[in-house]
Amino acid sequence: MIKKIYGKHTFYFSVLTIALSAIALIIGGNVEFSNELIIPFVCLFLILSVGISHGAMDNYKANKILKIYKTNNKIIFYLIYVLISLAVIIFWFFFASLTLLVFLLIASYHFGREDTSFLNIGNSNFDQFFYLIKGSLIIFAPLFFYIDETLKIFEVLLINDEVLFFIKDQHWIINICLGLGTFGYLYFIFKNRFKDFEILLLDILSILILNFVFSPLIAFTIYFCFLHSIRHIISISYELDENSFLNGVKMFIKKALPLTILTALLYLLSVIYLSNLYGLNDVIIQVIFIGLASLTFPHILLEYLIEKNEK
Repeated sequence: MIKKIYGKHTFYFSVLTIALSAIALIIGGNVEFSNELIIPFVCLFLILSVGISHGAMDNYKANKILKIYKTNNKIIFYLIYVLISLAVIIFWFFFASLTLLVFLLIASYHFGREDTSFLNIGNSNFDQFFYLIKGSLIIFAPLFFYIDETLKIFEVLLINDEVLFFIKDQHWIINICLGLGTFGYLYFIFKNRFKDFEILLLDILSILILNFVFSPLIAFTIYFCFLHSIRHIISISYELDENSFLNGVKMFIKKALPLTILTALLYLLSVIYLSNLYGLNDVIIQVIFIGLASLTFPHILLEYLIEKNEK
């Protein structure tokens, strides 16, 4: 049943990608108003609502990790979670290039694994490597199609000029990494002997189309909210109620809503505060990506600890 739901979601996401891309191409491709406030605000809204909600169950997953480590003090969990998030933000402002590199590596592995593990039979070390390779397509596709716009985002994220110049000057590295990312999809298609291959095929086509048509911020937002996050929400909803998927979705919304609202408020307060120091467009980009990094590190660490101990 769960694979059938994933299959339907993949089909609907592909239809959404084609429809949005066709509209964008008809009205002028990378629309002129994309540099105005409307697009960054829409992207921020989608990430704050749909995007971050898929990690809003971490406070419930805390019960598992507390049980594993034989403690009932949930304050300890929240304190460690928040401290890790704050540490990421602090490191970013002092070591932006290094923190971004680590974040991109972790995010690539996370995207590759979360978007594929439901299809993959087995979980070898070789598979772990190809999760990273496959997920890196999300990083290198915008660099390949819109390198100047992507480097502008990196610049706003406080990456130094030497790193930006190296990335632009060594474009062949991007080409190779894009090819490897594509090969990551083919690896899992062949490994599973073409079983459910259409899901992976539609995924890669959708990601490439999005990054060809749209600017990096828009392409990432559509992928992150409507493919990665929705797919994760499907998995959580099925876990909550294996007998009734719709009831599982209702349970997920009820459980995830409080933390989603709290996180969104913190994001908005950050935007308001930083807008006094930087331009609003730059602030939105910083809040989106540095904010996601600060949430990604503890989120992935929590899932790793739970999976490791459950095994």
